[in-house]
Amino acid sequence: MERVVLAARPDGEPDASHFRLEPLVLPPPAAGEVLTRTLWLSLDPYMRGRMDAGRSYAAPVAVGATMVGQVVAEVQQSRDPRFAPGDLVVAPSGWATHGLAPGAALSRVPAGVPPQAALGVLGMPGMTAWVGLTRIAAAQAGETVLISAATGAVGSVAAQLAKARGMRVVGIAGGAEKCRIAVEEFGCDACLDHRGATPRDLYRAIRDAAPAGVQVYFENVGGAVLEAVLPAMADFGRIALCGAIAWYSRDDGGPSAAALWGTILTRRLRVEGFIVTDHWAQFPAFLAEAAPMVADGRLRWRETVAEGLAAAPAAFLAMLKGGNLGKQLVRVG
Repeated sequence: MERVVLAARPDGEPDASHFRLEPLVLPPPAAGEVLTRTLWLSLDPYMRGRMDAGRSYAAPVAVGATMVGQVVAEVQQSRDPRFAPGDLVVAPSGWATHGLAPGAALSRVPAGVPPQAALGVLGMPGMTAWVGLTRIAAAQAGETVLISAATGAVGSVAAQLAKARGMRVVGIAGGAEKCRIAVEEFGCDACLDHRGATPRDLYRAIRDAAPAGVQVYFENVGGAVLEAVLPAMADFGRIALCGAIAWYSRDDGGPSAAALWGTILTRRLRVEGFIVTDHWAQFPAFLAEAAPMVADGRLRWRETVAEGLAAAPAAFLAMLKGGNLGKQLVRVG
């Protein structure tokens, strides 16, 4: 058994020195507990925030503790009557080859799809896309939605759900190949390449793609992209604030708050940040819409897969810089 722990807190951008692979020892399961063997590990941008000690919506990872994360795992031993050896479950085991958790913390992997889909298109990222569009932005047919990181695990699902609802979908992605995939596979009507573009250049491209303005913006990145998007918003537009990965390792907080707030005021925008776990009671409603779309091929997804637990730190660091296409996974088992 092995695990990856947080070796030290980063000051700015993290690197390989902030992680350590070490042996893991787990006791036999107690009453109500389940011992699992990890097959797939999910890597997600929120994990960068858990590496810091500052106040947030969730407790930070302690130095020396296992890095947090969801996994798809196989039950090895169970003292919960709901689970038996061989069952496939989603578990909160973190960056580890094995996990021990109460049965109440586990959920079954949906049938009829590859198991790792429970970590992506039919898991937390897919649910995040659905909540942002449905509950936060109240997206409507006929509106224009702009989605940053449009080929990521969240953005790619958001694009397809929006298109299925009759919206005009404009994506933003890094590089010509990602933009091609956003249009050809994920249904975007247009995709804008932010790589190498100044905020002014990107703003002009957004205005060309959405001359009447953007009614809904699904925000995943922050940084220069946000600077370009805000003045291209339509009056009374809505922003679902999901993430701001461009600022996760910066100390200065990004561009002037005065400039950002001024545009929000003059455009009379509604901006709402959200954490998907606050909306988890709606997970069955999400599955009812998304699972049939996955089953019949209307909802597509991509994966970037690293091999072996030891590869998790490098894959995570690459993901923070946009090195993934679709869902970033580690094949552990």
